[in-house]
Amino acid sequence: MTILLAALWPALLTASFLGGCAGYWAGLPAGRLARAGAALLVGLTLATGAVALAGLVPGRPGLWVETAALLLAAYLAGCLVGGGLSRPVSD
Repeated sequence: MTILLAALWPALLTASFLGGCAGYWAGLPAGRLARAGAALLVGLTLATGAVALAGLVPGRPGLWVETAALLLAAYLAGCLVGGGLSRPVSD
């Protein structure tokens, strides 16, 4: 996993940046359906991360799963930060 982080840091930075832009543009989920969709996406990210950490998928497809887990987590973290920054700060 450390080698994967070392090799994919530009993609992780890009995914975080794109997530931040998307989160800033869209804001945090406000409606019931939007929150359910966000929760489903977070659950999918956690499941993908669990499969990657457990090493259930061997070989090249396992590398794809690990890469997808890392990039999806970076994108969602960027979305969360960008969505939090889009709200006006009230005094």
